[in-house]
Formats: sequence, C-alpha cells, structure tokens
Amino acid sequence: MSLLKRITIDPEVCHGKACIAGSRIPVSVVLDNLATGYKYEEILKSYPSLSPD
Repeated sequence: MSLLKRITIDPEVCHGKACIAGSRIPVSVVLDNLATGYKYEEILKSYPSLSPD
C-alpha cells in the first residue's frame, strides 16, 4: 500500500487534519511523538489501533 493511501483528510474528522486512515489519530500526533524521541513500540502501545505497517 502506498504511503499516501494510509493518510486521509476529511473535513468531518479531526477538523480536516490529516489522519491515519481508518482512525481519528492525526498524523501530526504520531510525528510529534517520534520527534520527541518515543520509540515505535511506545507509540503503538499508546495507540493500539495503529499497526506497525
């Protein structure tokens, strides 16, 4: 699956912010966690609806 298919933008979800497809988790939240130094495993634990893919 292409990376762009994993991101959705819908004005009815999260005020139109880019989200992980099939969730209400904004892409910016995941990126902020990575920038802060969280490991992938920690992010997946915090957001169990995400998959390693």
